[in-house]
Formats: sequence, structure tokens, C-alpha cells
Amino acid sequence: MAVAGVRLLALGLLLALSAGAVEVKRPRGVSLVNRHFYEENKPFACLDGSKIIPFHEVNDDYCDCKDGSDEPGTAACPNGNFHCTNAGHRPRYIPSSRVNDGICDCCDTMDEYNSGALCINTCKEQGRKEKETLQKMAEIAKEGFKLKQQLIEEAKKSREEKQQKLAELQKDKVTWEAQVESLRTVKEAAEKPEQEAKEKHKNAWDEIKAAQRLEKSKARAAETFKELDDNEDGFISVNEIQTHTELDSDGDSMVSEQEAETLLGGANQVDATSFQESVWAGIQDKYKSENRQDYLPEKEETEEEKMPAYDEETQVLINVAEKARNEFSEAEKSLKEVETSIGSLEKELMVDFGLDGEFAYLFNQCYEMTTNEYVYKLCPFHKVAQKPKHGGSETSLGIWGSWAGPEDNKFSIMKYEHGTGCWQGPNRSTMVKLSCGKETVVLSTSEPSRCEYLMEFSTPAFCQDEAEEGGSEHDEL
Repeated sequence: MAVAGVRLLALGLLLALSAGAVEVKRPRGVSLVNRHFYEENKPFACLDGSKIIPFHEVNDDYCDCKDGSDEPGTAACPNGNFHCTNAGHRPRYIPSSRVNDGICDCCDTMDEYNSGALCINTCKEQGRKEKETLQKMAEIAKEGFKLKQQLIEEAKKSREEKQQKLAELQKDKVTWEAQVESLRTVKEAAEKPEQEAKEKHKNAWDEIKAAQRLEKSKARAAETFKELDDNEDGFISVNEIQTHTELDSDGDSMVSEQEAETLLGGANQVDATSFQESVWAGIQDKYKSENRQDYLPEKEETEEEKMPAYDEETQVLINVAEKARNEFSEAEKSLKEVETSIGSLEKELMVDFGLDGEFAYLFNQCYEMTTNEYVYKLCPFHKVAQKPKHGGSETSLGIWGSWAGPEDNKFSIMKYEHGTGCWQGPNRSTMVKLSCGKETVVLSTSEPSRCEYLMEFSTPAFCQDEAEEGGSEHDEL
């Protein structure tokens, strides 16, 4: 409640106390504000203009007016209102149906004037307690407003510092962008000769490996020729091929003469040179050595066959390129860090922190409240979450949406939406209702509707000066 509202209520109580000493003549159940409508020497006009009746029919326990205004002090009209004067406390209206129902609704007992109910006038006691409460609230509001002024000054200073920092970062960004492009050019220029030297080195190594494989293949072919030449006449014949069933090509586990001739390139026999040049390539994957010392598939690179180290000239080019890459990566990393900082500052500076930035101190802060089952976390301008007290995953009750208070008190409610979806229901959302307090704390949490939560949040940023007219309500005296 605003300081102005608190003090108006306190003033109202004092006026009510003083008003109780002078009784203003008016029909029962009529307020001071409306007494001029009830002049005893004049006919009474229903307040809705529907009818005019003699004044003696006012409060005659019969409803003449549609709006019930002719029976303010009886229960005759179902839509009537009875005004409790409540001298010493706050005046109030009750439905006329409660008049003389045996239950004391007015603290001055005037609603039970003819029911026989034993009512005690508690107005002075209630007024005293409320006055004390309002005085305490006024003190809290006063101290809270002082804190608010400090928050405003800090927010103003912080905003100026952030704007200055943003300007510096934007200059840094331009510098780093130029640096990155410059180093990119250097990197690309260094990588070209590096790549050419690496490819030259690899091609030379590939040629060496190819020559080594060829020599190994020739040696194996020569060994195989000796194994296949059973009669050692220096030729391999169709009959000698047919004894090796693993060379079968049609899947019948036999090598026919025709299959053998095909393997020998259409000839009946071949010498060592022809075998090496035209036959070996076609059988080397199927052939099994008679000595059972089958050749295993060659590894691409054994310990002995690893590509040798780069020559000194190539290594120099690699070192230059690596240095250029590192310098480019560091500059690119610095540029991204600057861009991230700029984004964060711009996002924060765009947030509506109140008319004077009084809510800015809540940014990047979180406040918790623990109940029997859950720990509730409110991170203003970010999120609301719920987590089981005894372990479990966090459930989102909404992310920051907007201020949602009424037009004349916009900053009284925070809206958080698009939280975790409920089972067969909507996404969770939370309304955070703000109140004035010396401390920043979550006061309560509740779930008025399924998946729709309500939090009460106390903060000095919501406290108002008595000069401000912030939507306070006060009763008619």
C-alpha cells in the first residue's frame, strides 16, 4: 500500500472517531454522503428515478423502489445496501439481507437493532488495532521509500556506466572486426604455401609407398609362381591351376579347364613373366599358399611405414601458418566475447525497470521461498521456477513476459509466461504481485487456478512517497 493510502486511512479513522461524537439525523442505514436524498419533509424519489413515494414509506419494511433505495435500514429489498456507521472505525456497506439476521456484521451492532442478538460494539478496539497497523505500515513505507531513492540513484549511475561501457565495447568491436579481417588475410596467405608443401611431401611419400607395395607384390607373385609350378618346368599350366579349388569362380568348388584357361588369360600355360603381368592380379585375393603361410592384408601404415617428418623448409611454412591460425582464432574469440557483452548490455538496457529505474537492482538476482513440498525461485526479469524440496528436476513456472498491472499502476504486477506445459493442460504461468517493504523477499506462493501461479513479492522499489497518488482506496466517512 502506498504511503499516501496508508495515511489517508489513518486520517479516516481519526475523522470517524471524531464524527462519532456528533450524530447527524438520517434514516437508519443511510450514509452521510447520501443523507441529502432522504429529507423528512419531502417525498422520496428512488435513487434510480423509477418512482416517487411518501417519505413515511422509507424503511417501512416494504420494498417500493427497484433499486432497494427506499429500504436502506431493513431487509425488505434483496438488492439493498445497509450502511454501517461504525463510529471509531471504518464505515462499510453490507447487503440489506443481513440486517436483523442474528449475526453482527457492523462493529457498532446497528445492523442487529431488532433481532435480539447479543452484539458488542467493537469499533473502537478494531479502530485502534487498525490504526496501529496502518502506522506501522506507514513507517515501513516511509523507510522503504528512502531505500527506493537510493535504488534510483544507484540505477541512474549504473545505467550511465553501462551506456559508457556499451559505447566502449562498440568501438572495440570495430577494432576487432578490422583485426580479424587483417589476420584472416595473413592466415590464408600463410596456409597456401603450407598446403602446397604438405601435398608435395605427401605425394612423394605416396610414390615411395606405391613402389614398396609393387615390390612386395612382385615378390609374392614370384613365390606364388614357384608354389603353383608343381613340376618345376618353369610354366604354370591349366592342370596346375585346377588343383587350387579356392580359385573357383562359379561357386561349384571346382576349377574347370575353361575357368583355368580364363585365369591364365586364355592360354594353356604361362611363364613367370606372363604370370606376373597378366595372371597374378586376378588371383591374388583368392589364392591360398600351400605352406599355409597366407599373406595378411597389408596395413596402410605400420610403425615402419609412417610418413616421415617434414623437411625443415616445409616445417617452417607449417609453423608460420600455425602461428597465423592461432592469432586469427584469438582475435576471432575476442570479437565474439565483445559481441556477447554488447548483446547482454543492450538486452539489459532495453528492459523496463520502472519510471526511474528503481527495479534495476533486481536484474540478475534470484529470490527463493521454501514450503513443505517445494522451493520456489523468482529471478526478476528472467524466470520463475519450482523444484521439489527433497530433490528432483526444476520446473519452469514461466519466463519474463511484461509488466501487467492496471493502467494507473502498471508496475504492480509482473507477468511470467510460457513455462513447462501441464499434463493435458496449458503451459504454466505466474503473476507476481508487488508490495512495499524494506526487504526484498518472496512473501507467498499459491496456485489459484490449475497451472496458473500467484506470488507476492515485497520490495522497497514499490514504495511510494506521500505526494504520489498511486491507486490507493479509502472508504467513505
